[in-house]
Amino acid sequence: MEIAKIVGENLKLARQAKGVTQRQIAAELGKYQSDYSDYERGRVELDYEKIVYLCKRFDITPNDLFGIE
Repeated sequence: MEIAKIVGENLKLARQAKGVTQRQIAAELGKYQSDYSDYERGRVELDYEKIVYLCKRFDITPNDLFGIE
């Protein structure tokens, strides 16, 4: 599986575990919900700042996000 798809799926699971919507997270990032959805679908790759923010926001590690054990 492509890394962007793995990251997207892990991002979705982490967001759902925190009980927040795509719209809420998109607003925090200054994005539209459809733009954020592209991250979760693996269509658009995250930049470093967003990776760090989202890991802190969802209380996960970058290893969790990238599916590294």
